[in-house]
Amino acid sequence: MSAALDWSAPAKLNLMLHIVGRRADGYHELQTVFQLIDLCDRVRINVRDDGRITRPKGPVEVLEAEDLVVRAARALQQATGTPLGADIEVTKVIPMGGGLGGGSSDAATTLVALNQMWQIGFTSEQIAAIGARLGADVPVFVQGRSAWAEGVGDRLTPVSIPGESWFVVLYPGVPVPTAAVFQAPELTRNSPPTTMRGFLETGGRNDCEAVVRARFPAVAEALDWLARHAPSRLTGTGSCVFAKFSRAADAERVAARAPDEWRAFVARGLERSPLLGELAHR
Repeated sequence: MSAALDWSAPAKLNLMLHIVGRRADGYHELQTVFQLIDLCDRVRINVRDDGRITRPKGPVEVLEAEDLVVRAARALQQATGTPLGADIEVTKVIPMGGGLGGGSSDAATTLVALNQMWQIGFTSEQIAAIGARLGADVPVFVQGRSAWAEGVGDRLTPVSIPGESWFVVLYPGVPVPTAAVFQAPELTRNSPPTTMRGFLETGGRNDCEAVVRARFPAVAEALDWLARHAPSRLTGTGSCVFAKFSRAADAERVAARAPDEWRAFVARGLERSPLLGELAHR
């Protein structure tokens, strides 16, 4: 075994989420802006010589065999034929079922880190292709940059959002199942296509918000509370909600007032994932 290394797995916000159609295979055609933030899980990886993949530490709600980090490691192992294995420990900070992409980010970090630690040498495109089979959000975390996304969220164009941004992120204590939202008959699926320029001019919206509001009163309450301080929005299919501020002090002030039954985070917007810097210095 080699020395264990710790890696960052950042969260994301969907600054907008438009559903512009539905494909024959049942997946939805999306347009979204992925904003990386500095709220991070930590993934600790130790390389094994015996080929075993284990998860000594991770979320108790998720069985080891079903954890995306285990599935990611096994997928990379199978794609490469490497005889090496890994012990993967995940320290969760990002709420599960909150629309922040924590599970996908953990999987992406596992793929990217093992590509280096196993000395495989795959390109980011090759890694993203493996990740896309695990979840639609995995490729953006593999790429490691905030991005404009289309398709099922897999066609990515890196973007730079003007100005420094700080976000208050509220988790109202209830997970929202993504599949239930996308299967909802009342979900709007015919938004007219827009562009990144159109988003910057109008701010866009989240087409899932009305469905989640109606079905999850706690999320509606969080949206309404936060809207009293700044324009609020749902991220992904929820349940986390967020508002953007230009100054950290303003965000901290609002987060400090959040009701005790919610988890409140203040996070800085990132153009690049901290994982990219970690890769460059190891």
